[in-house]
Amino acid sequence: MNISFKNWLKTIFLVLTGLVFSNWATAQLLTARPPDTRQDSLRGSVGPGRFGWNVLHYDITVQPDYNTKTIQGINIIRFYDEGAKQMQIDMQEPMIIDSIISGNKSLKLSRDGNVYWAALRDPNAMYKIKPGPASITVYFHGKPKEGIRPPWDGGWIWKKDKKGNPWMSVACQGLGASVWYPCKDYQGDEPDSGAILRMIVPDSLMAVGNGRMIDKKTTGNGLTQYSWQVTNPINNYNIIPYIGKYSHFNEIYEGEKGKLDLDYWVLNYNLDKAKKQFADVPKMMKAFEYWFGPYPFYEDGYKLIDAPHLGMEHQSAVAYGNGYQNGYMGRDRSGSGWGLKWDFIIIHESGHEWFANNITTKDIADMWVHESFTNYSETLFTDYYYGKEAGNDYVVGIRGNISNDKPIIGPYGVNKEGSGDMYDKGGNMLHIIRQLINNDEKFRQILRGLNKTFYHQTVTTAQIEAFMSKKSGKDLSKIFDQYLRQKAVPVLEYKTEGKQLLYRWSNCVEGFNLSVKVSLDTLQQSEKWISPETNWKKMKLPKHYDGQTFLVNRNFYIKTKRAI
Repeated sequence: MNISFKNWLKTIFLVLTGLVFSNWATAQLLTARPPDTRQDSLRGSVGPGRFGWNVLHYDITVQPDYNTKTIQGINIIRFYDEGAKQMQIDMQEPMIIDSIISGNKSLKLSRDGNVYWAALRDPNAMYKIKPGPASITVYFHGKPKEGIRPPWDGGWIWKKDKKGNPWMSVACQGLGASVWYPCKDYQGDEPDSGAILRMIVPDSLMAVGNGRMIDKKTTGNGLTQYSWQVTNPINNYNIIPYIGKYSHFNEIYEGEKGKLDLDYWVLNYNLDKAKKQFADVPKMMKAFEYWFGPYPFYEDGYKLIDAPHLGMEHQSAVAYGNGYQNGYMGRDRSGSGWGLKWDFIIIHESGHEWFANNITTKDIADMWVHESFTNYSETLFTDYYYGKEAGNDYVVGIRGNISNDKPIIGPYGVNKEGSGDMYDKGGNMLHIIRQLINNDEKFRQILRGLNKTFYHQTVTTAQIEAFMSKKSGKDLSKIFDQYLRQKAVPVLEYKTEGKQLLYRWSNCVEGFNLSVKVSLDTLQQSEKWISPETNWKKMKLPKHYDGQTFLVNRNFYIKTKRAI
């Protein structure tokens, strides 16, 4: 995102005072960068090097060297070959691809910044290809970009725990998995059959990955290889190594699809604290299965893992770094008090298992699908355990974090997200839609229907919008246009003329027609629905109207203005 120096200074100040959410967002958004370039287009779009092959599986082996902050590895990429001639393999500088082998042939390579072009076939040859499975083996090494301030400044993380032991991991959402391993670094093409991550580490350390451990073997020279397998489709940025002095405990959750393994990997000195704090996990699972449907990855289990950064939604291996305390690092983002009743990182990052990991957007311009629904999962969790008004308090409270700086949906095809308002403003948009539906069971079935209909799929905004409009029986298009594609907050203007109240929408998209609940008495004892449009509409005033009161129900994120 482009940030002026003045705004940058303002942002830093707000961070230091703990008042801005742009740094509170726990999913890894891209940091400031220059205008879009050809490299951005190569990364964010489906160009010639991404046609003709669909990723089926990654088999990654990586060996980190803590002292030199370097890694070396292999990625066996299985794919469905539809006749690709030139393959775009993403590998960010300064990492290096040594060679790519197909069968017994070393492919001709050329580098183009963060992209390698691999000549799978003669581009001039004229022959028919029978589609089918194929594979290439990619050998790589280098010193990957280091995450200095993860997860916001992503990369490979080289830290030490409190006892001085090496502690390593990666955070790379937005930045991209190609920061450390070669892949087709595009959200729209997940490995359909999952991935295997093999980590070669010193015998004194433990390595944890996504899914389930399938092998552990000594490789000699004081090293051990741990192999973990995830069987479901997975985002590239979610395939993550965790390497440290880990201890383990687990429990079984009786869920909608049967027994679900809940596993916890924590630094050994955190074991007692974790057993107490992680009581939020089964509570989270119960609430989210109620609202969203079954946990999407029963086959791979659920893990919460001590991480050397705040937290991330790594599929079936959620990163945890909230200091074993409730709230967001001990603070309530909503200011309502309800945010201190639960651990923000456990709730928020786990909510991404449904929205981001189960349902994934093809283009990160549509990241609101990940972040708005997951932000609203915080409200729904609060609602489930503390009541509807508590949930309302929470979602109204987080409006204080909204900046209205730019549209929530970003530009397409250049690997660029929109405004950080995709969190709190997007959550409030969904809250508005819930009010319009005015039937919580119907709203719940829409959320569950999203996760069932788009189960393990990559999607576009258009698909999500169309589904919600169809299932709600309401045309929600203008609401999506206003809150996702504009930065302005709609203004409900009103005035009185004689015994009539006049009202209309302004500061809004053409045709905006959101219905809202209003009260014309100070106690809000008699709310009624009105359906403003961009032209003035009229209604008869109540008999004892005081001439001043015009209160919009607090669950609608809008502004009001008395017109002259």
